[in-house]
Amino acid sequence: MGSKFYGVFAALFKGGLKVVLGSALYVGASTTGFAAAMEYVETPFFADKVKAGKLPGVAERLPKEPSLVQFTGKKAIGKMGGELRTLIGRAKDVRLMVVYGYARLVGYDEKFNIVPDIVKSVEVKEGRQFTFKLRRGHKWSDGQPFTAEDFRYWWEDVANNPKISPAGPPRLMLADGQPPVFEMLDATTVRYTWPKVNPFFLPRLAGASPLFIYRPSHYLKQFHGKYAEEATLKKLLKKRRTRSWASLHNRYDNMYRFDNPKLPTLQPWVNRTRPPATRFIAVRNPYYHRVDPKGRQLPYIDKFIMLVSDGKLIAAKAGTGEVDLQARSLAFNNLTFLRENETAGKFNTYLWRIAKGAHVALFPNLSVVDPAWRALMRDVRFRRALSLAVDREAVNESLFFGLALEGNNTMLPSSALYKEHYQKQWAEYDPDLAGELLDEIGLTDYNDDDIRLLPDGRPAEIIIETAGEDTEQTDVLELIAESWAEVGIKLYIKPSQREVFRNRIFSGQAQMSIWGGLENGVATPQTSPEELAPTSQQQLMWPKWGQYYDTSGKTGEAPDLPEAQELAALAAEWMNVTDEARRTAIWHRMLSIHADQVYSIGVVSGVQQPVVVKHGLKNVPEDGIYNWDPGAHFGIYHPDTFWFDK
Repeated sequence: MGSKFYGVFAALFKGGLKVVLGSALYVGASTTGFAAAMEYVETPFFADKVKAGKLPGVAERLPKEPSLVQFTGKKAIGKMGGELRTLIGRAKDVRLMVVYGYARLVGYDEKFNIVPDIVKSVEVKEGRQFTFKLRRGHKWSDGQPFTAEDFRYWWEDVANNPKISPAGPPRLMLADGQPPVFEMLDATTVRYTWPKVNPFFLPRLAGASPLFIYRPSHYLKQFHGKYAEEATLKKLLKKRRTRSWASLHNRYDNMYRFDNPKLPTLQPWVNRTRPPATRFIAVRNPYYHRVDPKGRQLPYIDKFIMLVSDGKLIAAKAGTGEVDLQARSLAFNNLTFLRENETAGKFNTYLWRIAKGAHVALFPNLSVVDPAWRALMRDVRFRRALSLAVDREAVNESLFFGLALEGNNTMLPSSALYKEHYQKQWAEYDPDLAGELLDEIGLTDYNDDDIRLLPDGRPAEIIIETAGEDTEQTDVLELIAESWAEVGIKLYIKPSQREVFRNRIFSGQAQMSIWGGLENGVATPQTSPEELAPTSQQQLMWPKWGQYYDTSGKTGEAPDLPEAQELAALAAEWMNVTDEARRTAIWHRMLSIHADQVYSIGVVSGVQQPVVVKHGLKNVPEDGIYNWDPGAHFGIYHPDTFWFDK
């Protein structure tokens, strides 16, 4: 998804053509002139404050050229007001307000084309120069101007300040290791120019967890050693019990975490609750930049409420009607229960397509610190044996009514890059062959419980770590434990909170983990293949290698297996070629390596995601794509346009 953009971007910009993207959201042509000429309607939620002189009128709050939303298909112009409730499994998930709110400099539309959103336009030359025009009069949620200074501040005083960013600018701001030249052309125009093509820049800005290349400088300067008065800063450091101003600055600079209610934002709703809390309330942003065709400022809904609940109880609470919109922590195995309770709970259950390369996959940690387990995890015969010993048919029939696809973590059949052997290689249940491979490795001795013994005498007991946010992964693992036991491997399940889960993997304490597969299972040759190469610490099979790439070699470990090194080289080559035939060949080689080397053990894919929608909540599509990036779950469908007809 997003492949159409990648293809146009690579083909046109490499050829030196200039492309200017239109300024309107949802449509290709600009409609800001019409929006500027229309008569705006005051938001009832703010009417009393406007009347009392505590808040400017809507015409003064909106940018001079707001983004005009056009409704197509089944979407309809809505009504103002109401509160939307959803459940989260932990307080840190308040960041989902940023994900779902999905206000981005540029963002994906419902067809996964990238279009301007916060910015009025972006002009791209040669695929390496990006000029952004801001909307005149656009303001932060506290009413202060949003200008080019906010971009300059981040680039010069945050990203390139060694005290705040010791590793330098984020890797996402580098093209072939080189940073851009930043220019502030005027108060509403900024430009970034790289020496080489950068096909990832706009997609990163449009991501579910986006690259924020701007900051509310007027707020953060009070914590910055370059701008704050020394005496005032010292008092603040003492009050906050913080040693350095850089640490203080980083504490309050939480654009994505969204846990600092005082930090101005450009999102549709503004979080007003400071953690720790079990109920987070976000209220509409009075200076939000989008309007509907009737001149009403979005979002339609006044309050977005996130309630913290035990992840294991979320499906039950959704089924009793305690939410207005819910997909997180719901699984396909909740569908029967949800459908049975729709009438009593006054909701509908939609099914959206999940586009991951695998709905669930196991990730052997090649960075595990235990030397015996590291040797096994890096032995391809061991990984193949574990994959062959998974009875995927049993998982599919027991948990997904036999409707899922069985096989590796790879492209889905709807992708132009799909090949059946990528899906089936080393993935068809064959415990006899699995046993032969384990014998070949030398795991031929058993204990009294028929569990194989490692060379050092320990039993072959694999602890698979899970974030413990739903029961589906546990159900899958219990079925895998049965089939692994047949070949002499003992499986234990270790649930933990997501932060602990990730930290154990990153540090090498975890042997193996379970998570979703490739984020984009319907890629094309023009989509970046970096997800298949060691390019991020978040990749659970080789976090140390990914960290090495993330930090440009400052931390982590360089890949030391030949196939992984080849994947890294192929991903780098893809960046610098424009020939579609070569890009296609690179993709197929990388997919072939993954199928053969079994870096992750896919179980099933093609599963559908239940989405609970309260009766009366409008503009939520009945048929959608449920994906993290691109997609931001609900984000591409713009919850600021959802509304209640009550």
